Amino acid sequence: MNIPAELKYTKDHEWVRVEGNVAIVGITDFAQSELGDIVYVEVETEGEELAKEEIFGTVEAVKTVSDLYLPVSGKIVEFNTALEANPESVNSNPYGDGWMIKIEMSDASEVEGLLSADEYQNLIG
Repeated sequence: MNIPAELKYTKDHEWVRVEGNVAIVGITDFAQSELGDIVYVEVETEGEELAKEEIFGTVEAVKTVSDLYLPVSGKIVEFNTALEANPESVNSNPYGDGWMIKIEMSDASEVEGLLSADEYQNLIG
């Protein structure tokens, strides 16, 4: 299981990469493997200001649909539109081409409350 040490994680299996005041978010390698083949990613909250842990979209796999939860508060400034044509990149490259959104954080200190790679590893076993 791939769990990059430089990222932060949530108990809901999202990962976060912080670049300045922007947080890039996707789902973890563990999450995509549990979901199976991803066929659709829906994010209709671009441009909206949302609170931490609010639902920002859904990811649809062959057998299930899962909600996506915002790891930090802020404004969703970008959706990875490449996922519209290639949702399977969430499976093949969850930490690269499979990223989902970029958030302009309203409170960067919330990142400190996220899980480290080791803590996330302990969560998933």
